[in-house]
Amino acid sequence: MKSISILLVFLFSISLVAQKLPEGFVYLDNIIPTVKVELRYFSNNNFIGKPIEGYRSNCIITTTTAANALKNVQEELAEKNLGLKIFDAYRPQRAVNHFVRWAKVLEDTLMKKTYYPKVKKSELFKQGYIASRSGHSRGSSVDLTIVDLKTNKELDMGSIYDFFGSESHPSYRNISKKQLENRILLRNIMIKHGFKPYKNEWWHFTIRNEPFPKTYFNFEVN
Repeated sequence: MKSISILLVFLFSISLVAQKLPEGFVYLDNIIPTVKVELRYFSNNNFIGKPIEGYRSNCIITTTTAANALKNVQEELAEKNLGLKIFDAYRPQRAVNHFVRWAKVLEDTLMKKTYYPKVKKSELFKQGYIASRSGHSRGSSVDLTIVDLKTNKELDMGSIYDFFGSESHPSYRNISKKQLENRILLRNIMIKHGFKPYKNEWWHFTIRNEPFPKTYFNFEVN
């Protein structure tokens, strides 16, 4: 009985060590307790249609630098009864590898109608929607939107998150005035607090002067 107890303590201690983040990384809710999280790659609601390797819980991990900047964004939005909702941040390299393997299986098009209706799956690499490396794996990129704190609903940005198509480009103009205003609001406040936008995705931002510009991490989101 005593040996079993010792074994359980040992296994528990291992689990604690496994959850310790590398220096320079934090769990975002420790910095911004009010942030809303919908980690799409931990669910079936993503362009593949099933949970992605490396995502073990619905939590957001970022570099400390990015987290502190996001805190400033959240505080400014709160003055307007708005807040951030995060879809993805740090992404393990094993998750990126999962994307790459999936993209090569051309017959697997479960979520095509929702996420890439106008793009042939065989073109995903060529058109830059799938790549073998992602800035997310460096820990300072985030995918996010804004929510109305009164209704708890996302602001209408004119396309869904992770939509593969020109509709997702920040420069896309075939959307309503209100949708465009929402995109501009998100873009301007992120830029103001030290993030740079990505030209093909209205939801994607990376902190300027990121702390790990050449390191691609592979620890799990857990």
